[in-house]
Amino acid sequence: MTESASPRISMPRITVLKVQPGDPPFRLVEIDGEVVSAATSMTDVLSIAAAAGIKVHDLDDPDVIRWVGGGKFTWRLH
Repeated sequence: MTESASPRISMPRITVLKVQPGDPPFRLVEIDGEVVSAATSMTDVLSIAAAAGIKVHDLDDPDVIRWVGGGKFTWRLH
């Protein structure tokens, strides 16, 4: 298989990790593989991205952001 025939694998710059216990619960946010902050909401994720110079137009775009352990609406421990 040639490189052009292989499937495209996207590595988004932003990764939001699973919910962690806390008061309030939070999710760690990585940018380019490095933990940069904790977020307690989607708004926090957008603010963290903006501070890093990353424009997020769609929180569901897997080329931009990867959600681990739940999607953009998951902010509590189950």
